[in-house]
Amino acid sequence: MPAKFFSIANQKGGVGKTTTAINLAAAVAAQDIPTLIIDLDPQANATSGLGLEKEVGQSLYHALLGQEEAESKIVPTAVENLSLIPSEVDIAAIERELAHTENYLLRLKNTLLPLKESDRFKVVFFDCPPSLGMLSMNALAAADHLLIALQCEYLAMEGLGQILAIINQFKESGVNPRLGLGGIIMTMYDVRTNLSRQVVSEVQGHFGQVVFSSIIPRSVRLGEAPSHGQTIFEYDRLSPGARAYAALAREVIDRFSLNR
Repeated sequence: MPAKFFSIANQKGGVGKTTTAINLAAAVAAQDIPTLIIDLDPQANATSGLGLEKEVGQSLYHALLGQEEAESKIVPTAVENLSLIPSEVDIAAIERELAHTENYLLRLKNTLLPLKESDRFKVVFFDCPPSLGMLSMNALAAADHLLIALQCEYLAMEGLGQILAIINQFKESGVNPRLGLGGIIMTMYDVRTNLSRQVVSEVQGHFGQVVFSSIIPRSVRLGEAPSHGQTIFEYDRLSPGARAYAALAREVIDRFSLNR
């Protein structure tokens, strides 16, 4: 069965997108599911957050230009069943270069086609840049499902309409007819504030079961873990953040039948 591709995206930065990519992927991998993260953000926070150095030539830059195979970029992580295609600053140049190529929105999809059709991984997560530029668009064109990380505050909700409109445009134009909103992940929930509760209630009221039941808390431990190059499960497996991401992983596995 082909691997299932998920884009974890939000054009707004600071919403817990990379934290979600790292820890959701680690929790899925912990269920004996071969998992890959592809770091598409030139800041390479997912790469460093998993304890790997940013090294020149290790991103998908040359593969996207047809000069290398994507599988040659895969490296193991300290987490069993979890691999990574790292990022580094040179991938920022691809935003400009892809715009002048044929089928520029499909370059990532075509580059990863051999990987999708192989049985090496069952699930692949794209950690997208905090913008709707060329790399994020390519990730959406290659994905089966979009997972939106949404911070529990009103300003974070403003960009939802834009990214949902892109899903519809991709489906209607034929760029990616199968792309769907796989789910909304509520992040940075502050149990002490009415605002967090109100935002969750409003999003759940509008999107219903698309919103995952597992809510990710605002947590110092979640913020500290990447600076040590560790997932939350390595850094503090008994923390509320670890429990929340483990619960989210169970939802994702069940919703998309990842363990079959």
